Amino acid sequence: MSMEEIVEETNAKHGNLVEITVKIIGPARPSRLHVPPSVRVHDLRKLIAGKNRLPVDNLKLILRGKVLHDREDEDDIYIQLNDGDSLIVAVKPKAPTGLDIDDDEEDLKFQLPQSTSRWKKKLYSFLHNKLRLPDILLMAIFSLSLKAWFLIILWFIMAHVAHKWDLGPLYILGTGFCTIFLNLGRRQPGDVSAYSIFNEDFRELPGTLNADAIDRDIRTGQF
Repeated sequence: MSMEEIVEETNAKHGNLVEITVKIIGPARPSRLHVPPSVRVHDLRKLIAGKNRLPVDNLKLILRGKVLHDREDEDDIYIQLNDGDSLIVAVKPKAPTGLDIDDDEEDLKFQLPQSTSRWKKKLYSFLHNKLRLPDILLMAIFSLSLKAWFLIILWFIMAHVAHKWDLGPLYILGTGFCTIFLNLGRRQPGDVSAYSIFNEDFRELPGTLNADAIDRDIRTGQF
């Protein structure tokens, strides 16, 4: 879609236009642009890129101190513009050949898989954009299953009950022992424990040093 088609389409939908000031970071002088009062960020980005002959994918738009994004939760974002608004445009420089800086930055950010359900995406958007939680905390939140969250909530409920009955220390100790026993795992057939008492016929690992081995070495003159 060309710049003129965007203006005609949005103008037909929204009626009157408003005048905003576009300030491109750099030596370029500020310019004025007539746009609809309600416009999609994606259309506005294409309009500015076409008028100033700039790469649309490298533009970052800032309005009222906030960076504008094209989409949120797979929905197009619309913004309301007023007469006299100032829009700051920054052009991200292209990375040197063979070095993809954007991909490296994206790898450091937590992102939900494409197959994530819609309610999880809504929750992620609220926690990330509204509450501004750090990525490491979001990773911890969304990496746990619903069963794990249910157990955590149940643990806190029971902790309150234990505290009410003055059983807090016992509850903590019981939690620790349960965590240990539930994570012991099971040995596969043929596996040998490091502790001979748990092995069949009290079989020891090769190279184990104990009193019997020392006594045997002394008797054979090898110690």
